[in-house]
Amino acid sequence: MPTRNLPNDPHLDHLRKQAKTLLKQVRAGDDEAVALADEFHPVESLADAQLVIARSYGFPSWPRIVRHLELVGRYSRSPHRQEIGGPLDTPEQRADEFLRLATLHYGQDDPARQRSAEQLLQQFPEIAQSNIYTLAVAGELDAIRGLLTSDPWQAREEGGPYRWEPLLYITYGRLDVPHQVDIARLLLEHGADPNAGYLWQGLPSPFTALTGAFGRGEGDQPPHRDRVELARLLLEAGADPNDSQTMYNCGPGAPPPYDDVHLELLLEYGLGKGDGGPWHERMTTAHPTPRQLLEDELVFASSEGLVHRVQLVLAQGTDPEGRGTEHPGFHGHRAYEFAAVLGHTEIADLLRAHGAAPLDDVHEVYAAVMRGETPDISPELAARAIARNPYLPIRAAEIGRTEALEPLKNLGFELNVVARPGPIHQAAIAGHLDTVKKLIELGADPELRDPAYGGNALGWAEHGWAGDDRKQAVIDYLRGLPQGTGTR
Repeated sequence: MPTRNLPNDPHLDHLRKQAKTLLKQVRAGDDEAVALADEFHPVESLADAQLVIARSYGFPSWPRIVRHLELVGRYSRSPHRQEIGGPLDTPEQRADEFLRLATLHYGQDDPARQRSAEQLLQQFPEIAQSNIYTLAVAGELDAIRGLLTSDPWQAREEGGPYRWEPLLYITYGRLDVPHQVDIARLLLEHGADPNAGYLWQGLPSPFTALTGAFGRGEGDQPPHRDRVELARLLLEAGADPNDSQTMYNCGPGAPPPYDDVHLELLLEYGLGKGDGGPWHERMTTAHPTPRQLLEDELVFASSEGLVHRVQLVLAQGTDPEGRGTEHPGFHGHRAYEFAAVLGHTEIADLLRAHGAAPLDDVHEVYAAVMRGETPDISPELAARAIARNPYLPIRAAEIGRTEALEPLKNLGFELNVVARPGPIHQAAIAGHLDTVKKLIELGADPELRDPAYGGNALGWAEHGWAGDDRKQAVIDYLRGLPQGTGTR
């Protein structure tokens, strides 16, 4: 039985209750509880049940998972839950509001917030002198130099609205101000931690100073204007290049287009090597190893057709068959399977040359479907293909592979399948008008609601519209549909 992930903001009391419940269920002969005990450890006492719970989450013992939760409590932050627009009656309130507006927090980030920060600073220029965090974000190099000369300990003191170290306010700051690299260097010279970071809402992938410099991620936040200089400075000072959140934010967590600046720089400083650094030591099994980071990147780059990225990763000796963390977004597919099925021929050839195994019968079906063919196969093979990846229509819609939709339906795939979004949502937000039309023609429901946000196809098309002509064409088409279109 595979291990499971801890929930967001995990708490020890919740795990204790799980252990007590498990003990009761095993004693009552509950089939699932007995199977869990059979998998991990016989359960005769509460201590046994606690061990099973720990192992089910990937930890070797109950004390290890308790230690992990202590670390999560120490480093967990939820900056996205900080209210914007509160009272501004005191200097402290104005300073905190300025910092909230001027920095990324990966919640409802918007460039308008940075403009509001600039306006607040114009209205109350004394805000910049409030503390070391406002000095850093406002680019006040001389004032910080004077402050650190008298109080060097402030270089790594946590504070401000997010309880961050000053270095994080620099790398997550997005104001157009001078001296950011010089201030970061000064902080490091006075003892700032180049591996400073926090756990966003208790999740095990740390948002480090490097993460802030590179930006992107969900919501596609802009990188720091000095991202390369800042990142190189941090790496030279000892930041570990095996930065899992940077890899996610500049990979699966961001929409195209992609560049390879972060990957080239991190590889230069040892990405994929070493022991994973202080954050891996803290998070242990909850944090990917250096090898897993590169394998995940290979699978992702192969799925997106990013030839240069694949070349960079393979050059590190990465196993072409490696599955990394087996992220659920990859649906268990190998890098070669993605490349071959999605028609990324150059990448497929590279992977085969490095030892990747050929496709099996199920992936041969996927490849045919993506070419627009309905293969003549047995019902048993069709059932296995659907069972292995029922979400293939979502991927086809996401990349605008319109010709694959009818073969998918012919084989029995559900075109209204929903993971986080459904096929109709992915096609709509990507601006694939022909794909949207074909989905609806084949019975997909334009009023299908995604479980994460409750949006229909029109809502997804309108999200992040920003004048995109392709999205506008989808919006116009969906708005013009007769009432009652779709299966509802």
